[in-house]
Amino acid sequence: MNLLAGRLLTPQGWQQGRLRVDAQGRISAIEGRPITEAQARDGDGALLIPGFIDLHVHGGGGADVMDGGAAIDVLARLHARHGTTALLATTMSAPLAEIEAALHALAPACRERSAGAARVLGVHLEGPCISPRRLGAQPDCSAALDAPQVQALHRIAPLRVFTLAPEVPAYLALLPTLLALGCRVQIGHSDGTYEDACAALDAGASGFTHLFNAMSPLHQRAPGVAGAALAHAEYAELIPDLLHVHPGAIRAALRAVPRLYCVSDATAASGMPDGDYALGRQRVHKCAGGVRLADGTLAGSALTLDVALRNLVQIGLTLQEASARLSTHAAAYLGLPDRGALRVGARADLVMLDAALAVSGVFIDGEALV
Repeated sequence: MNLLAGRLLTPQGWQQGRLRVDAQGRISAIEGRPITEAQARDGDGALLIPGFIDLHVHGGGGADVMDGGAAIDVLARLHARHGTTALLATTMSAPLAEIEAALHALAPACRERSAGAARVLGVHLEGPCISPRRLGAQPDCSAALDAPQVQALHRIAPLRVFTLAPEVPAYLALLPTLLALGCRVQIGHSDGTYEDACAALDAGASGFTHLFNAMSPLHQRAPGVAGAALAHAEYAELIPDLLHVHPGAIRAALRAVPRLYCVSDATAASGMPDGDYALGRQRVHKCAGGVRLADGTLAGSALTLDVALRNLVQIGLTLQEASARLSTHAAAYLGLPDRGALRVGARADLVMLDAALAVSGVFIDGEALV
């Protein structure tokens, strides 16, 4: 039985104490006394918070999900070193055969976690069911899938999140199939109207992909997809690298979307020096903390979620609130009650931070990775 001591962020708030991990890698006991966040930040010992859960990861450590082969292990190890204990491997728009090949390569990691790597919870299929008018950094491979094709992809590797543009009737028609598979449907890469987005929400869509980016913007007489998210969403993902979204817009989204959660949208450039990298079929360049296409379009990010945590605290969130946006809400969105919180019975997935909020330790199922 492992014993971890320090300042613990539990669902009831901060505690000075210790937690025990049983042989199955679950938290078996938490003992401690309540303290304030100020006391936690100023006190002695490690800060222990829930492991980060990233639902939008294209790559890291020089590897891209669409590469196949050993790419998933490379990127899952890179993100684990930065505190991400579970993630969704995220695809790019491509011909169906390329998507199938990527999912075949991902499938073993979805079944069993590799040593030293974050757990791969499944797949976020971002494309090809997106608008050619809102590609962002996606290649121009937009295409409709039918229900049998979606079901076949799910049999290869579990589809947990699916991004689509709801203004395209053939894309919207996939909603019943996706919901029957237990997949969360997100509105994104969309040039649709406010009404298109609301119709998708009424039909069962439950989230928005990288809020504000690659979607029709908010205007007072045409609220667009962004306006529908701010008006109606319970969940939405957002990239807090402070390049994709201005801090003021982040604050607006935090007020409007109760369970806004943060993702990295990380590319192969994450954890790597400046230079050129692959993003699916695209070539991207990392420089000055950003990742861009040759024309300057932002193309995913070089973000890791430990940096996201510090960015959120920098713009004024408490550490407790920032932690919820990086783990608790993402776990709830996927319906994972045993992740995203330090509570008895939960998986012992946690991040240890020093006083500067840098990662000093990572545990998955109680096993020390860092």
